[in-house]
Amino acid sequence: MLEITENLPAGTVIFAVRVQPHASKDEISGEIAGAIKIRLRAPTLEGRANDALIEFLAQLLKTSKGAVRILSGERSRIKRVEIRGVTKTQIEQLIVRNA
Repeated sequence: MLEITENLPAGTVIFAVRVQPHASKDEISGEIAGAIKIRLRAPTLEGRANDALIEFLAQLLKTSKGAVRILSGERSRIKRVEIRGVTKTQIEQLIVRNA
């Protein structure tokens, strides 16, 4: 079960993602161990996969890249992400729509 924390006063949601770099295309490929599994074409070198993750999530959720922030796991495949200005329902729909 995907674990999403919604902070209504701050207008943010926090959830876990598992990133698979060097994929053939950028996509959400489902849920794994309570995290959204995201495949990215970008390599792990010099934080490019992190930048690609931020850009990919911002594009999917139609928000700015500045609204997406990696809270932890910058050097790990499993990351905690905070997004400002979206709801828990929008995150849940990402999996339904894209997986």
